[in-house]
Amino acid sequence: MMCEETGQEIDWDKCPVEWEDFPPPVLDAVNVYQLLGNRIYPEIGFTGKDFTNFNFLLEQLDISELFKEFTFDVVTFMENRQIELSQRKLKAEYNKIKK
Repeated sequence: MMCEETGQEIDWDKCPVEWEDFPPPVLDAVNVYQLLGNRIYPEIGFTGKDFTNFNFLLEQLDISELFKEFTFDVVTFMENRQIELSQRKLKAEYNKIKK
C-alpha cells in the first residue's frame, strides 16, 4: 500500500469504499442495473436502460417487495448519471469536430 511505502498512517476516512461495505440491497440494485440492456444511438448517445426485463430480473434475483422501489430508484439514479456523462462526451466530441 502507498501509506506503508511512505510511512504514513492510514486515514480510513479518505479510503474509498469497497463493494463489501455496501448493504445487500444496494448490491442487488447495481446488479439489476448492469443486467439491463442499454439503449444507445449513434448521434444521440446513451439514452437510458431498457426496462423490458426489469420485473423479470427482480424475480430472478429474488428481490423482496420491500426493496423493489429502492432498486428502481437506484437504477434510475445510475441511469441518469450515465445519460449525463454520455451527453457531455458527445458534446465534447462535436465541439472538437467544429474546431
